[in-house]
Amino acid sequence: MQTTSPKTAHHPAAPHYTERLELCGVRLADIPDLYAFLGDRTAMRFTHCDESFAACRKRVLVHEWFRRRDGFAPWVVRLRKTGRIIGWGGLYTDPFDPGWGPELGYYLAPAAWGQGFGRELAMAALEHARDMTPIKELTAFAHPENVASRKLLLGLGFEPAGFVAAMNRDRFTFRL
Repeated sequence: MQTTSPKTAHHPAAPHYTERLELCGVRLADIPDLYAFLGDRTAMRFTHCDESFAACRKRVLVHEWFRRRDGFAPWVVRLRKTGRIIGWGGLYTDPFDPGWGPELGYYLAPAAWGQGFGRELAMAALEHARDMTPIKELTAFAHPENVASRKLLLGLGFEPAGFVAAMNRDRFTFRL
């Protein structure tokens, strides 16, 4: 996988490229496309669903503030060929549920499911964590019924770390 090298990606908002994806910080103009799936109860049935456009906008913009603070936050995921937004994810520290440390998360539009984009995004995020941050361990969460996410995390080398009843999620950890 070819992503942007540390020498050219010194700025936290600098785009990262994988074979099929462009990963970049959020622009206000991106929020309607993000809300199309982040606010879709069916698409987000195993994770957080934004109840309104305003809630989505707030969540995304707070994460962007954290990018300036921490040097990382979820990326907008675009197809390189078309520029179409298909997801949001990567590394982040959750400002709305703090205490878990740096996390890996990925949220994809249903049209992008099952095509390996989650893995491509996650691998770029792990590379970014290793090369561009002081992060030593990541956490990730997956709903027990989200077989695809569980399989992805285990395939990347995440280790099961128990069930978090308050979240109704399995917790996974990864040592960098």
